[in-house]
Amino acid sequence: MDEGKMDENEWGYHGEGNKSLVVAHAQRCVVLRFLKFPPSRKKTSEEIFQHLQNIVDFGKNVMKEFLGDNYVHCGEVVQLPLEFVKQLCLKIQSERPESRCDKDLDTLSGYAMCLPNLTRLQTYHFAEHRPILCVEIKPKCGFIPFSSDVTHEMKHKVCRYCMHQHLKVATGKWKQISRYCPLDLYSGNKQRMHFALKSLLQEAQNNLKIFKNGELIYGCGDARSPVADWSELAHHLKPFFFPSNGLAGGPQCARAVVRELVRVVARVLLSGADKGWPGALRPGPRGPRVCEASPFSSSLRRQGKNTPECSGLPKGCLLYKTLQVQMLDLLDIEGLYPLYNRVEQYLEEFPEERKRLQIDGPYDETFYQKLLDLSTEDDGTVAFALTKVQQYRVAMTAKDCSIMIALSPCLQDTSSDQRPVVLSSRSRFTFSVSVLDLDLKPYESIPHQYKLDGKIVNYYSKTVRAKDDVMMSTRFKESDDCTLVLHKV
Repeated sequence: MDEGKMDENEWGYHGEGNKSLVVAHAQRCVVLRFLKFPPSRKKTSEEIFQHLQNIVDFGKNVMKEFLGDNYVHCGEVVQLPLEFVKQLCLKIQSERPESRCDKDLDTLSGYAMCLPNLTRLQTYHFAEHRPILCVEIKPKCGFIPFSSDVTHEMKHKVCRYCMHQHLKVATGKWKQISRYCPLDLYSGNKQRMHFALKSLLQEAQNNLKIFKNGELIYGCGDARSPVADWSELAHHLKPFFFPSNGLAGGPQCARAVVRELVRVVARVLLSGADKGWPGALRPGPRGPRVCEASPFSSSLRRQGKNTPECSGLPKGCLLYKTLQVQMLDLLDIEGLYPLYNRVEQYLEEFPEERKRLQIDGPYDETFYQKLLDLSTEDDGTVAFALTKVQQYRVAMTAKDCSIMIALSPCLQDTSSDQRPVVLSSRSRFTFSVSVLDLDLKPYESIPHQYKLDGKIVNYYSKTVRAKDDVMMSTRFKESDDCTLVLHKV
């Protein structure tokens, strides 16, 4: 990238989260990621550079080790002309969602991260002419806490995602509760995985997006977004999955196209050619494999059937590796919070120790090696507490990452193409799988996580479980009044 010849007209708005905004180049397969801040908060150029460099280092020295080289793309920090950044900011402002405009793009430092555009296949520097489909999934936490430090019995039965849905709907974040449960996706069982993916397509929230040639065609950013339209999605996807156009329109066509998409995505998620990290982290014992609140499990229980056993994830696949990193949360936030307070108390007495303890970086080989200590016996030291705190931060990062699956129809002559291939009923696709949103979660966010955890569990217990208890007691009362009469035959 030639920083001296930057033209804002070659870049377009791509998307944004709570802390950063991304623009994509029209021709090259690269994006620029800028930090965002509230208008009142100012940071120096040096602080912004160090923040971005820490993100790069954490990806390179920690997440690449855990997830493998093929899945993690670290990028690099670049310095851009300030005039280019200002003009770019003006150009994209009208495309930003209103709910995200409470923070401003950093236009003062000139620093940004240059990364590959993960909505494209990760093999070419320039955009290919053939169509490319990309499915972005934010799978969330795939296990139920197994720690003995958990005091809320509910947390041993219902996953965090399913509980949090009720609080989010109550506070107006989303209009309705999603039928998606992460444990179904992480089960490795195709029936459960297909159900989970269909549920995401029905109620995408911010857990699923679909891009076509780099442009967002499906998925919403906030509760005000329109309801998902499967027929419109099918119109976009039909040429990928039914190239001969043998399907007519209508609901049947939409269901057939969505079914093909779900099958292909599930197959890609279960594939695993990357042998990067050997997967030595296997914390245990593990919690239940099924979430009691999963609509899939509930429907089977109503039919008197057992939930299918986990088929287990192949150890080379990205879902398996992501789950292993998530399970670095060995103590749950309830067990971790007292250890965080121990570190905080130590830092109050010895503030100069913060740098030596690597709380704000550098995220290097030493930092990574300390994460591999899976002991849970507290020896009362600050060192033990800090290790568990850092493991929790890394686990939270893995719980909030996104998986990008890029698919492109195979050309007629693919004999020289070394990329992996996945089959659908009528098509063959080359694909690449990558991970996005791998910033280490802030040390300072732990008290917030502790409070939020209590709020989620308490709300779920008081509302959802209270309703269930009332329904059960009503049934028992009704049954008390029943009289069984036997007639002589």
